[in-house]
Amino acid sequence: MNNTVTTPVTRPATAYGLDTLRFDEEAEAIRIGDAIRRYLVANKRKGIVVGVSGGIDSSVVAALAVKALGRDRVFALHMPEQESSEDTIGFSTKLTDSLGIDSVLEDISPVLVGLGAYQRRDDAIRRVVPAYGPGWKSKIVLPSVVDSDAFRLFSVVVEDPHGNQSTHRLTTEAYLEIVAATNFKQRARKALEYFHADRLNYAVAGTPNRLEYDQGFFVKLGDGAADVKPIAHLYKSQVYAMAAHLGVPAEIQARPSTTDTYSLEQSQEEFYFSLPYQRMDLCLYGLNNGIPTGAVAEATGLTVEQVERVYHDIEQKRRTTAYLHAAPMLVEAVAEIASPG
Repeated sequence: MNNTVTTPVTRPATAYGLDTLRFDEEAEAIRIGDAIRRYLVANKRKGIVVGVSGGIDSSVVAALAVKALGRDRVFALHMPEQESSEDTIGFSTKLTDSLGIDSVLEDISPVLVGLGAYQRRDDAIRRVVPAYGPGWKSKIVLPSVVDSDAFRLFSVVVEDPHGNQSTHRLTTEAYLEIVAATNFKQRARKALEYFHADRLNYAVAGTPNRLEYDQGFFVKLGDGAADVKPIAHLYKSQVYAMAAHLGVPAEIQARPSTTDTYSLEQSQEEFYFSLPYQRMDLCLYGLNNGIPTGAVAEATGLTVEQVERVYHDIEQKRRTTAYLHAAPMLVEAVAEIASPG
């Protein structure tokens, strides 16, 4: 049984620009809902569990699930931790209240302390900033892809208890250990999502949009784990359009996209994409559909050379994150049970 949903984009390349990503939101919401229901019937699940962060993606997934199944068959989890934005719970609660769905608050801080997530990360930061300690904050950042052809390396931005910030180039070892430690956050959340899915006999919904899914912006067996990924075929611009159509609270629609992973406020552009999502959407669509780089440059306000740098970065991320999409290796083929339907 194939539950794959394909991109709703149908506009011609001659009209290239933000209008290219326009689509029929109601028809697409119905199509996604049909796919969700087919999956639940085929796998004998009764509803959907979704972790909500107060961000646009999880909000749209929750709203689509409600539209497909009704509010009584959707269960949401609020899963903050001690470094989450102070606004996170306010936004996620506003969403669940507006949808009228049941939800539970699961503070994952004790789990992360028990796993040593904060301590392991701080130890890694101290490899390059020895003074880093209690009361300090941090985030990791990546230089813009459009500014230079130079190889891009991650840096850590630290802020001391007095509010003084400084930026330090990370060694490969420190970078990998920081990421490994922070990945505990997504994996702890996913464990809780599956606990509630198991007790309710529900399926878990993932929340990546097309840009995140294509570019490997997720944690393997963390936020990358799910039974259904209803918006993985939608460009971020389309997710925002769907949010407006579904009546997601205006405050959430206006909220900037953040990772909400590090103790310092951090945008997705700083950490991974290097461009605002509107430009990244157009570049990704242009690459996927063979749009001339000149047309992409005009639509995005970039130069042709900059568009080519973005294309190179997209392809490089696809190669380096292929592991995240890969299924487990088997030494030899093992017969699989065919999906019903």
